[in-house]
Amino acid sequence: MAEARREIERKYGSIEGGLPDLTGVGAVAAVLDKGVVELDATYYDTADERLTAASLTLRRRTGGSDAGWHLKFPVAPGVRDEIQAPLHDTVPEEIAALVRSRVRDRPLLPLVRLRSARDVRHLVDADGTLLAEASLDTVTAERLTGAGRTVRWTEIEVELADGGDPALLDQVDKRLRKAGARPAAAPSKLVRALELTAGHRRGSGGPGRPVTAGDHVLAYLRAQRDALVALDPAVRRGVPDAVHRMRVAARRAHATLRTFTGVLDRSVTAPVGGELKWLAGELGVDRDQEVLADRLTTALDALPPALATGPARARLTAWAGARHGGAHAHLTGVLDSRRHLALLDTLDALLTDPPLRAAAGGKPRKTLGKAVRKGAKKLTARMEHALALPPGDDRDRALHEARKKAKRVRYAAEATGARGRTKAMKSLTTLLGDHHDGVMARRTLRELAAVAHAAGEDTFAYGLLYGREEARAARLEAELAVRWQETGGGTSAAG
Repeated sequence: MAEARREIERKYGSIEGGLPDLTGVGAVAAVLDKGVVELDATYYDTADERLTAASLTLRRRTGGSDAGWHLKFPVAPGVRDEIQAPLHDTVPEEIAALVRSRVRDRPLLPLVRLRSARDVRHLVDADGTLLAEASLDTVTAERLTGAGRTVRWTEIEVELADGGDPALLDQVDKRLRKAGARPAAAPSKLVRALELTAGHRRGSGGPGRPVTAGDHVLAYLRAQRDALVALDPAVRRGVPDAVHRMRVAARRAHATLRTFTGVLDRSVTAPVGGELKWLAGELGVDRDQEVLADRLTTALDALPPALATGPARARLTAWAGARHGGAHAHLTGVLDSRRHLALLDTLDALLTDPPLRAAAGGKPRKTLGKAVRKGAKKLTARMEHALALPPGDDRDRALHEARKKAKRVRYAAEATGARGRTKAMKSLTTLLGDHHDGVMARRTLRELAAVAHAAGEDTFAYGLLYGREEARAARLEAELAVRWQETGGGTSAAG
């Protein structure tokens, strides 16, 4: 079973005399010599080094106390999340799944072998508690593909103990620099090995600054593609808010293709947009359930104990747990599906060879602003239609349709850098989203109450929560009408 931990460390080039004495640095009361550990790690990647390009490392390592498979994700400079799995001959499925959005159908191959003689020191406080581990690593790196060059170097590594104070690393850094150490030129042993054994160099950082209308649209679309790929492991691991952020990326990409048809040929992009809409819908199964369960649980917690009658809490908890477990399993299946992986390949191809139209070479403000204003006019029509309807199911549906259009306008404005309209649309979609969540909450409360009634349970709490949701909806609709008038029917924000 895979386990996760956060790794916080700093690397330095070697210095004459090896590790200096770190006793007395911060809370370090003693430095314990733990001897030399022999480590043997083989790093895996695709032939075109997709994991390395994304600063991910996948290795199979023997020796030391954590032998096994290790997958590391960058979090910040010097900080990585490490997923560990037991030692097997092949990549464990739980690890392979976490890199599938990057790898897709390409095989993972042994790329580099690193053998390290690690001279380990434990930095402990006055109570003997481990604060950090410092080591002097003598590394032999062998390229396993191509010419197979072998290189050697020595480096210093300082890794914070689990739960340790990051300030200690700053204090150790001062001592090491005073002794002549300098930060390592490469962020990891793998990157350094690639550079030294195969002439590998880190890229320049991707496309340059966008200039034309087409540049801006493609830059925004590229950012959403990157988010879909990068968030995949977090969604699988159940990281909070990961599903929501991935769903937003899919919606942003879909809105971009729907809105800027003057820049990108719709005959080519329409099928891609359809697949992005499908993905956003699948992601919504888990996300909507999560939001709804949190809303109902919070509302139930707010009731005075005397009014929260019957086993409503137990029923709601059981409903939320069953629905979430099934939804997450379904979502993992979607991410593993050929359809989803094909969508990622299609987005890559679209960005590599975009179907640009003549307007793509135009000025961003004029070309893209026109598309945003066109969407805003359609939103105005939908909002006015919805607000003119009497309260009820028809208005609820009409407001939901207006919400979807407002989201597209918001994301399109975001792509153009129109901050005024983006801010106005964000405020509007927040209100419309709250209203739609209330519609779904009332529907769920009716269903739960029906099941509870059939089981002979007290349904008073469900009715009370339903009434509160109705009152909240009325307040929201009144606020929407006022807010819409204040913005001039959605036309006053700068485009």
